[in-house]
Amino acid sequence: MTEHWAQKGSSKLFLWEKAAVTSPGRLGTILFVHGSSMASTPTFDLQVPGRPDSSAMDHFTRLGYDTWCVDMEGYGRSAKDRPINFDIATGADDLEAATDYIMRTRGVSSFLVYGVSSGALRGALFAQRHPARVARLALDAFVWTGRGSPTLAERTKRLPEFRARNRRPIDRAFVRSIFERDHPGTADEATIEAFGAAILALDDSVPTGTYVDMCANLPVVDPARILAPTIVMRGQYDGIASLEDLLDFFTRLPNPDKQFAVMPGIAHASFQQKNFQIPYHILHAFFSQPAPIYRGA
Repeated sequence: MTEHWAQKGSSKLFLWEKAAVTSPGRLGTILFVHGSSMASTPTFDLQVPGRPDSSAMDHFTRLGYDTWCVDMEGYGRSAKDRPINFDIATGADDLEAATDYIMRTRGVSSFLVYGVSSGALRGALFAQRHPARVARLALDAFVWTGRGSPTLAERTKRLPEFRARNRRPIDRAFVRSIFERDHPGTADEATIEAFGAAILALDDSVPTGTYVDMCANLPVVDPARILAPTIVMRGQYDGIASLEDLLDFFTRLPNPDKQFAVMPGIAHASFQQKNFQIPYHILHAFFSQPAPIYRGA
């Protein structure tokens, strides 16, 4: 495991690397992209006593992937000093800077990109801007237009508050609400507590930009311009997007190498759910899928 720092203009971004058990990773390089309310390592390298494989990074390195995650600007160990709200477009800029660094230091030419929630929006916009850098794209807890989303309908009631400031406070009660708003009981107490402790060790507030975008500015990506093989992963109980909204997005993706997966027993934060092995399995199957062979011209 190695920490890195990438430069984005005048700002520094924190990157965390865990290499495959047999390096270089024979299955490729995964770039994990976090969501609106927490930095990257609590999401993707969480350690929970008595819960093997809580760390997605550890799990995928054992399978043969090199893994990276990055704190978006405004989160965790990355710079927080610019007086902006760090919206989704800024996050896509962060992914450009992070991949610039990894390509330069590790010789990687393209990435297996996994994003969750607003991280999926950041990842999708990055794939739209830089198609050559994305070998495969996984969008978990994604939302396209926001139609039919109970979570966003409730969140929009606070839109004036989010627009009025660049950051919003978070605490343990807020972290717990992530697991209670859609379908209580999908995550165990030890994981919720460990997740909250890891998040709050790095941040007591987070940017408002992704909330503003998700409440007022959707859609922020165009499926017709996402050329990478793509999987859309939706938790059975996730309230961030309706099934209809996601299927509409899915049908517009131009690459025939695409999949749609509904994950049973899962709400919003899939890697912290009791059924976290389901998204792990789906993701590994998609990322390791052989490239299609086409006959003819």
